[in-house]
Amino acid sequence: MTAQQTVPTTATGSHVLEEGFFASQSFDYGIRITLGATAYGVGDVGTVLATAARITDGDWASWFSAWTDRADQLAALAVQHRQAGDLRGASWAFLAAADAWSRSLDAVDGLPAEQAEAVLLPTFRKGRDCWEAWIDCAGSRYVRVDVPYEDTTLPGYLLRPDASGRARPTLVITNGSDGPITDMWWAGAAEALDRGWNAFVYDGPGQQSMLFERGTTFRPDWEAVLTPVVDALVGRPDVDAAALTASGISQAGYWVPRALAFEHRFVAAVADPGVVDVSTSWVEYLPAEMLQLLDAGRKDDFDRYMAQAGGDPETGRTFAYRARPYGASSPFDLFTEVRRYQLRDVAERIRTPLLITEPEDEQFWPGQSEQLARLLTAPHEVARFGVVDGANWHCQPLGRRLTALRAFEWLEAHLPSR
Repeated sequence: MTAQQTVPTTATGSHVLEEGFFASQSFDYGIRITLGATAYGVGDVGTVLATAARITDGDWASWFSAWTDRADQLAALAVQHRQAGDLRGASWAFLAAADAWSRSLDAVDGLPAEQAEAVLLPTFRKGRDCWEAWIDCAGSRYVRVDVPYEDTTLPGYLLRPDASGRARPTLVITNGSDGPITDMWWAGAAEALDRGWNAFVYDGPGQQSMLFERGTTFRPDWEAVLTPVVDALVGRPDVDAAALTASGISQAGYWVPRALAFEHRFVAAVADPGVVDVSTSWVEYLPAEMLQLLDAGRKDDFDRYMAQAGGDPETGRTFAYRARPYGASSPFDLFTEVRRYQLRDVAERIRTPLLITEPEDEQFWPGQSEQLARLLTAPHEVARFGVVDGANWHCQPLGRRLTALRAFEWLEAHLPSR
């Protein structure tokens, strides 16, 4: 596939691809993500489908129970193989268990508030413990790299194809708003290692351990995050500082381009997908009158109307969970903060060649990949994916190998040796 070719997006796919595994879009998307991860050795297709069979459509309690049971089983299997000296088998099971624990956390914003708060941190820690065990099973191939950040550090992991210490091209992956660290494995890290590269993954402010354990929140100026990451990597003998590339998945399709407007040490990057304005997925649900109050800065009136609007309990829980990483104390403050997450003011400052994915059926930021492309003056290309190849929906969850072909074709073409 050449850089100019695109994937057809007009064809009739299978019943499952078009209508889904569950009627609930949230449940359906979660299963797609988990099935897609098996392409890079995370669990098994059959295990995912067997777990899904235990879930009652739309019932978050059954989702949580099914995935925590599966995670317990996989973690026990991992320990068994580690004790037997089979680190390869233990590694597979620990990674699958870490991902299963993370999938169970999809239910947190759908559970009653008291229950959700009680299970959030313990469940997260079980998943992270399995991730850390997976890191240890790799021996010295995978190394922990704490990134100095303001008055603390960001937990980072440099994943290397071997322990030789040879300087290699390195892909720095930034996660989305609520994705677990295991998502970065199937979103580029595994492919990088297969190609003889390093991959660096980390938790940024407001993400996973930084939010759940340290209480840090998101920030729109991600250059304040990605620049310290680059600083921590360029001095390492196992990182080729002249062959650094970047990738951002989901909401990092905003964060990475934002950082690239100020951090110019990457030779190429991927936004999967492009996100020009994060707030559109929030404000699209507001009636015109509420938008007018927001635009006019009428905080008291906005907050009062939001309180009166009420809504069903599940929507309220989802809203509270999604708001948490932004650290806002009121609805007006939240919407005002989220509206700062936009690229229109800085896109022209980006110099790094950028590949932007655009999947058919994008459900969170439709059309924004093309919008970003129109704003750029740097070299760029839009990679389109569709249901005809099973690569539709946000971040192409069932088309990750196909996505990797396009992404690494772009990245490798911009390495200094090419």
